[in-house]
Amino acid sequence: MKRSFTALIIIVSFSSTSYAATILILGDSLSAGYGMEEGQGWVQLLGNELPEHDIINGSVSGETSAGGARRLPSLLESEQFDLVVIELGGNDGLRGFPPAQLKSNLTKIIELSQQAGAEVLLTEVMVPPNYGPRYSKMFNDVFSQLAEDYDIGLIPFFMQQIAPNPALMQRDGIHPNVEAQPVITQWMKPWIIETLKK
Repeated sequence: MKRSFTALIIIVSFSSTSYAATILILGDSLSAGYGMEEGQGWVQLLGNELPEHDIINGSVSGETSAGGARRLPSLLESEQFDLVVIELGGNDGLRGFPPAQLKSNLTKIIELSQQAGAEVLLTEVMVPPNYGPRYSKMFNDVFSQLAEDYDIGLIPFFMQQIAPNPALMQRDGIHPNVEAQPVITQWMKPWIIETLKK
């Protein structure tokens, strides 16, 4: 009897962290699989590794934080998400948009997601150093500030490990190639798994 009761506790404990979740990846070209065939991007690879979860890729190449904020309400109406992963800001930085504007848009995305009952993960984004130290710091600080203000996980920018390696980059020098996608998958996977355990 004692052994059966212990086994039951283990089963209940395992089940509580292994439910089938619906996950939204809200990103730009880095998550949309730009420059590669369907099924080769990291989001699709992540779905293959976590088949028990329904991972929806709501990423669009060229998307800004403002575009993501505009699209999110309809996405939230179409599905009940357990987790929203935000990978936006790169195009804001490349266009030199004000960090205050980025922060406002990301704030809206975070708040809408939380109001819909979803956990939120924010992916850090960094701009190249040629934008100047002042702008770069203000831009980068947006992500850590929001993560602290809203008590959400902040995933270190995965391109930090990929961009310096030409073998993992497309010819444009901006986008990761097919070989980089499994690297990004393994970078993102533990963050997503840990967040779903909450």
